[in-house]
Amino acid sequence: MNAPHHIAPVGSSEAAELRVLIAAPRGFCAGVDRAIRIVELALQKYGAPVFVRHEIVHNRYVVESLKAMGAIFVESLDQVPDGVPVVFSAHGVPKAVPAKAELRGLEYIDATCPLVSKVHRQAERAHEAGRHIIFVGHAGHPEVIGTLGQLPDGAMTLVESVDDVAALSPPDSDMLSFLTQTTLSVDDTRDIVAALQHRFPAISGPRGEDICYATSNRQEAVKAIAGECDRLIVIGAPNSSNSLRLVEVAERLGTPAHLVQRGVDVDPAWLTDIGTLGITAGASAPETLVREVIAAVATHRRIVEDIVVTAEENMIFKLPRGLELS
Repeated sequence: MNAPHHIAPVGSSEAAELRVLIAAPRGFCAGVDRAIRIVELALQKYGAPVFVRHEIVHNRYVVESLKAMGAIFVESLDQVPDGVPVVFSAHGVPKAVPAKAELRGLEYIDATCPLVSKVHRQAERAHEAGRHIIFVGHAGHPEVIGTLGQLPDGAMTLVESVDDVAALSPPDSDMLSFLTQTTLSVDDTRDIVAALQHRFPAISGPRGEDICYATSNRQEAVKAIAGECDRLIVIGAPNSSNSLRLVEVAERLGTPAHLVQRGVDVDPAWLTDIGTLGITAGASAPETLVREVIAAVATHRRIVEDIVVTAEENMIFKLPRGLELS
């Protein structure tokens, strides 16, 4: 824990002091950092506009910042004109998407997080071995759509809960593998995997953990502070899976939690009659938004900040070839 840092509220010298516990790690992970850098470097290399299929990461502030630099975000390759580069988001895309880009002669840059790409390769290997894959994830999430799209239709079955496991009727229970989305609840996923292994003892899984290091670390950081907090604020987008999981982690520990996107979303009513407030940020939220939220809190209460460090992160992912600037 670092030394406390005091911030006085605007026009509120009589307010009782509010302790603010700031979780670490929080905010950007290596995959998000890499994806944003890819768009920035593509704009420098090709000039505007550069098209991006789907939000590069799930954060409105980040998307709007890149739009201001000349990025254009679309949901389909059909919206990308001929002759301009297109970037695929960090969540990954079905194989049909780069195949369609190649058919049209589009130059594309794949910003898929390397940890998501690792799951794609695991799926291909399991399929080649003749195994049917049970994929643990949230239906409709871009990462899930991208992973399911790595294999032919019917090669993977999606499950979202322990109840879904009970309802499974695979073609051959002795030839199964499981994989998971990278941004799931660690605790929920452990329960689902345990149910799979109980029902299908022969099922094989990944050697390492599919849930990414950043998701796990941010959930552990919330667990470390939640017990000391009267309330928790999670900075992240409503469509950000890893941010939503942080809210769930806190609430399961009995700590009321709120998801906000910006400082203006902080409700002063959350800050009354509490002594300790926790703050964290999902893996797509930049640190500037953390400071913005803390500043918003400080307009209502006199605060003292403590940073609680539960892990150190030094992961760096390489950029795609041809994007490094000389």
